[in-house]
Amino acid sequence: MTERAIRPRDRDVILQALAAGVVPRTGLRHVQVGRAAEVGALVRDIDRLSDSGAAIRFVIGEYGAGKTFFLNLVRLIALERKCVTIHADLAPDRRIHASAGQARGLYAEAVRNMATRTKPEGGALASIVERFVTDCMNEAGKRSKPVETVIDERLAQLQEHVGGYDYATVLKAYWRGSEDGDEVLKASALRWLRGEYSTKTEARQALGVRNIIDDNDVYDALKLLAAFVRLAGYSGLLVVFDEMVNLYKLQSSQARNQNFEQILRMLNDVLQGNFAGIGFVLGGTPEFLMDTRRGLYSYAALQSRLAENSFARDGLIDLSGPVLRLQNLTPEDLLILLSNIRSVFAHGDPAKHLVPDDALPAFMEHCNRHVGEAYFRTPRNTIKAFVQFLAVLEQNPGTDWRELVGKVDVVADAEASRDAETEDGEGGGDEDLASLRL
Repeated sequence: MTERAIRPRDRDVILQALAAGVVPRTGLRHVQVGRAAEVGALVRDIDRLSDSGAAIRFVIGEYGAGKTFFLNLVRLIALERKCVTIHADLAPDRRIHASAGQARGLYAEAVRNMATRTKPEGGALASIVERFVTDCMNEAGKRSKPVETVIDERLAQLQEHVGGYDYATVLKAYWRGSEDGDEVLKASALRWLRGEYSTKTEARQALGVRNIIDDNDVYDALKLLAAFVRLAGYSGLLVVFDEMVNLYKLQSSQARNQNFEQILRMLNDVLQGNFAGIGFVLGGTPEFLMDTRRGLYSYAALQSRLAENSFARDGLIDLSGPVLRLQNLTPEDLLILLSNIRSVFAHGDPAKHLVPDDALPAFMEHCNRHVGEAYFRTPRNTIKAFVQFLAVLEQNPGTDWRELVGKVDVVADAEASRDAETEDGEGGGDEDLASLRL
């Protein structure tokens, strides 16, 4: 197999992230393996957005099973298909429904992370609004009409949605700021669109609108944003929320149920075809989904809609429903993954491989003896150990890899890991139950 050259910057980003047990923001194509069926299902969902459809998926997997990696890969695919993506991790101070600013905080964080194909790192809101204004100005020139008339015509459909009048007013304020060279007005408009105003008085003084995007308006604001990015010429909006397990960890049953009600609204709108051009991908653990006391299954309406196909068992799968369970990586997938990491270390040059092919199955066999099948079921720490293994070989030329692999210390303490996960309160980014270290 021909290996692709890897830029030094991409190499460093990938290796630093993998060594820390987190997902790299760039270069995912260099390490992606397996799960072709799951990726294909999400690609079909993304294509549905372009066809004026909607989609929702609950991506479910154990800690360390690769949910965050999978969600980032899905976002990159959406960007390639001319969608706009926004993403955020839920946390104790960020959730879908709240009354003390936590929901607005989630929205603001997600919109700050807004990305397009030309701005994949985030911060794309200003460029999207600018593109919309520029298109309106070009159309006005072709039709010999005032720019404001064209903007009003385009934004008319936004006013059919809850909060649409204020949304249109803010977008027109941005255009006026652009026309007059008023950077303060433009910044105020973007601040409003990001949900960063905390009081209506401040927003009225800056923009002349009576409302702001607040805790109670987050879902409606997401729908308005999806409608707007389509007006700006994009295929649709993909909303990615990770660490949904933080809803499961909420102590208040009332708070959990209020968040579950918002999820039910999303699910009903998508399944009933009430809205176009928006997709949701929500990442969580099996407990978040199936716990009948605190998970989604504790809410009867959600349990009935998210119940899995009873015929999909004994190796049979069904990827048509809203719940997508990440299948375990096979040992063959993990072998390819370790090979890809070895290639990243070598900048994509086979002549610079730090270890021969024999080292890969030897490393896997070592992990299998100490951890068992969990080493490929939740592969994060196996990957961390392999990156550390290659790092030592790279920095200590002449070291025999056979001697080094025997020194990998395996500490398997599932209870301690689960306790740490619970105390952390933020999911810790999908920690494994076993820790491998050099």
